[in-house]
Amino acid sequence: MAKKTTKKTVAKKKTSKADKSSAPASKKTTKKPVKKTTAKKTATKKASAKKTAAPKKNKTLADFQKVRPFNNYDKALNYLFSVTDYERARHMRYNVDTFDLERMSKLLELLGNPHKGKKFIHVAGTKGKGSTATLLARLLQANGFKVGLYTSPHLLSLHERIEFNSRRIDQNELSEMINKSRPVVEYMEHVGMKPTFFEIFTALAILYFDQMGADISVLETGLGGRLDATNVVDPLVSIITRISIDHQYQLGRTIDKIAYEKAGIIKPGVPVVTVEQEEAALQVISEVAEKKGSPLWVINKNVNFSARVESSPEYGPHARICVDTETSMYHHIRVPLPGEHQAENLALALAAIDQLKRMEYEIDDEKIIEGIETVSLPGRMELIWNDPKVLIDVAHNAASIKALIRAVGQHVPYDSMVMIFGCNRDKDVVGMLKELQYGADKLIFTRSNFPKAVSPTDLAELYTEHTGKMCQTATSLGEALQIARRAVNRDDLICITGSFYLAGQAKERFIKAAQRA
Repeated sequence: MAKKTTKKTVAKKKTSKADKSSAPASKKTTKKPVKKTTAKKTATKKASAKKTAAPKKNKTLADFQKVRPFNNYDKALNYLFSVTDYERARHMRYNVDTFDLERMSKLLELLGNPHKGKKFIHVAGTKGKGSTATLLARLLQANGFKVGLYTSPHLLSLHERIEFNSRRIDQNELSEMINKSRPVVEYMEHVGMKPTFFEIFTALAILYFDQMGADISVLETGLGGRLDATNVVDPLVSIITRISIDHQYQLGRTIDKIAYEKAGIIKPGVPVVTVEQEEAALQVISEVAEKKGSPLWVINKNVNFSARVESSPEYGPHARICVDTETSMYHHIRVPLPGEHQAENLALALAAIDQLKRMEYEIDDEKIIEGIETVSLPGRMELIWNDPKVLIDVAHNAASIKALIRAVGQHVPYDSMVMIFGCNRDKDVVGMLKELQYGADKLIFTRSNFPKAVSPTDLAELYTEHTGKMCQTATSLGEALQIARRAVNRDDLICITGSFYLAGQAKERFIKAAQRA
């Protein structure tokens, strides 16, 4: 019993010593506070970092205006291309999150509201927007107005999108506009309202036109109309060109839904000029115009219009139009751009001129005729090579392909036509393919270097499925041209179409070929 008791007593004593002052226990006790201290230090550092970062949230526009401007064009352009570009995005939603007019309005406000109190003509539609906008700008310029012109997309250079009195914005001017907008763009990103590439570029155009003292600026919408970045202006006249199926993923799969988005540019009391649309489209435009109290003028309804195609030794095949408005009569006017569809675009431009005359703008009809004669537009049935004949066109929807095939037949003599086609996935692909079968003697599918381009294999499969006809594919434009050249002789035609990007790529290629020759 004594032994057992002794052991218990010893055990108790050891426990007591360990509790009081044993070395190992002392080390353990020392470590714990160290860990707590380290944790406190870490927490203190984090809190300190937060305190240091806190002022960043409270930065003002003035803080961003201290940034040094870009000292060369390439740096400025690279910065511009670094922002979100929905034009190149493979998939995008067309909604108020992606396309936000509040964000665009804020961008312009911070740039000094260069659009307020200025004169604009706004152009939306599916077909012929760029042609109509360009025609109108040239007619106004011929009458002595200082005219800004904003269009998109471009064939070869971003500078094509911004013109003032027929001159494209140059590198120094574009760099200056980017430097002016950069502090605002970075501030907006800081506060969670980061603008997109198209919003920034639209703002640059408006800022540039204001700086150049434009009397009137003609703005073409980029996508749709209702939520388009250009739709922050109050125009003198709204123009809606012909509407057809296009950008279905974003704007809707029916003509009335697309028309609703295009009609979004109609402003209260502002006159609207349009063409004799499909019934569903015209009904939507009429309803929106009536709701907003906007006078509606329709070519071939309450604006007299007729067109014909003829040929002469001086001009060769060409269209002529007659347009009667309440202020003018334009009879047997030669359309400067090839194709009957361009006759309709010129009629729209003349109808818009009529509206300006009603507002007492001084416009001389003789100068209008002179202005028409000056108009040319790259990428619209443009012959870029002669042996063999190579033609490019930016047709990128079913109605445009149909118009192109008809216009080629009217204006370009050839024995056989080889078509090289590539398009983007956000278009009415099947609709275009169905139209191609009526014009191409031989069809080669390829793709541009644009991210949204449909693969040639997919195009070929869809074409065969919907038409039952044969075709060929090429992985690049260069390969497609090699196939086409082997198939044509001197009197044949190679036609490259389907998108701005493919047409632009082709033009650039042949410009370089001409320089080497």
